[in-house]
Amino acid sequence: MMKRVLFLLLLWLLPWRGTAQEALHVVTTGDVHGCFFPDSYVGGGLRPSLMSVKWYVDSLRAAVGEDAVVLLDAGDCLQGDNAAYYYNYVAVDEPHVYPLLAKEMGYDACVLGNHDIEASHAVYDRVNDQMRALGIPWLAGNAFTPSGGLYFPEYALLQKGRLKVLVLGYDNANIAGWLDEELWRGMRFASLVPLVQRRVNRLRAALKPDVVLVVVHSGTGSGDGSSLESQGLDIFKSLKGVQVLVCAHDHRPYVASKPGCCLLNGGARAGYVGHAVIRLQGRRVREVSAETVRLDKRKVDTALCRRFRTQFEAVKAFTNRKVGVLEPSLRTRDAYRGMCDYVNLLHTVQLGVPGVQVSFAAPLTYDGQVRGGELVFHDMFTIYPFENQLFVLRLKGSEIRACLEYSYDNWIRYDGRHVLRIQDKPDARTGAPRWSFEQRSYNFDSAGGLCYTVDVTKPAGSRIRILSMADGTPFSEDAWYQVAMTSYRANGGGGIIEAGTGLKDASGRIVSRHKEIRDFILDFIGSRAAVRAADIRNSRVIGHWQFVPEAVAAPLLDADMRLLFP
Repeated sequence: MMKRVLFLLLLWLLPWRGTAQEALHVVTTGDVHGCFFPDSYVGGGLRPSLMSVKWYVDSLRAAVGEDAVVLLDAGDCLQGDNAAYYYNYVAVDEPHVYPLLAKEMGYDACVLGNHDIEASHAVYDRVNDQMRALGIPWLAGNAFTPSGGLYFPEYALLQKGRLKVLVLGYDNANIAGWLDEELWRGMRFASLVPLVQRRVNRLRAALKPDVVLVVVHSGTGSGDGSSLESQGLDIFKSLKGVQVLVCAHDHRPYVASKPGCCLLNGGARAGYVGHAVIRLQGRRVREVSAETVRLDKRKVDTALCRRFRTQFEAVKAFTNRKVGVLEPSLRTRDAYRGMCDYVNLLHTVQLGVPGVQVSFAAPLTYDGQVRGGELVFHDMFTIYPFENQLFVLRLKGSEIRACLEYSYDNWIRYDGRHVLRIQDKPDARTGAPRWSFEQRSYNFDSAGGLCYTVDVTKPAGSRIRILSMADGTPFSEDAWYQVAMTSYRANGGGGIIEAGTGLKDASGRIVSRHKEIRDFILDFIGSRAAVRAADIRNSRVIGHWQFVPEAVAAPLLDADMRLLFP
């Protein structure tokens, strides 16, 4: 009898002595960019959203147990969609919808991204207070105050069943390279190498966790240490003591593995989630695996949809308010093969700022369309999806030309078969099904206010020939000009200014800072009974540019466009 009692006692104790088999599931989102609701604001239909994430993660929780699932977000939730804009800047006296959703979805921890910082102190400080009140850790362990403290928390310690799970979170290290200092006043953002490993070592020693997860709003990168904004593989190559490293920022679903550790990038806009499984023997990690999972936008948490219906209807009503009339239709894809009404509108608006002589602008929506006719506020997110301010910089004529050389070198090449710099490879970031651009199209700056040609047959650095200013007056490489551009570009985004001017810090060249460019566009549209084609095609204002020789460039451009948009 005594032997039987001892045997049963031993069986009862075994799970606590490290022999029980179990698994911890880690589900990750990132770069949600305000895709909170499944219903489209205009025209009906469904789209990927956090409601599909909730359906997926609850299905997993039901299958394996709630304590066996960790739900994490890797940043950039407060920008990019109607809902984020409305609760950032319009319904400022109401609770922000994102923390409420995060609480209902059961996020264990969330991380800030660069676009969350771009939303401004007023927004992220308000959201931070709300996240804290709801008990959701909002992490950015590399955002240091002048005294050396942290502006946001660095880590969360979770209890998942018998397991102690440590989650460390960090924002992008290159904030100062894109955003005006006013947006991140009171902080400096440290490089994640070697910070992450150093902090993992110290916190593991102090807290004795069973599992360690690191979430960084940093791109996967190439692992060669060359990119401050994409340090994922830089960290992963030598990372020790961590089971899952979560990346984001570049919108690219990606998985990498090494013994005992996985790197996981779950893509963007709730189209995918990352899913890692950590298998343990007792409290000892035995195996780690990871995958990206494409979500079905039709499968949503209907109860959560009903709970947030009031917020959805408020956003829908706001973004369907009329803002003006635009006679010509705009297609952003037309910008890749030459001048088009979409970029002409951006140049016209920017050149309307007093003192501006030259405008830099790029297509900011990869493949969007706004049909001519009555516009509603929703259309503004196609025309201008980002909360960029308008900055004016003082550049020499030679620097303007050099910036354009760099921009077009990322945009075009000539090998007898192609003019556009494209590759036979799909791109989940843009939805390109097969052929895609090698570089980011939102960095394809053209210039307004100038007349110039781009010779596709010439080598990089010698393609641009500036003929004159838009009004026919001479252009001089030795003269100084006031150039309008986005705050992102002025602060180093895309590398165009640094590569063109050689300036690592162009802040000394900033002449003036203005309100958000979307607001300038709204003012331009609202100031007219209707925006006619002639209003945005005035060559004496915006100038003219084209790819030459036309006989060579035109047919290859047509062929390349058919590959990109079959």
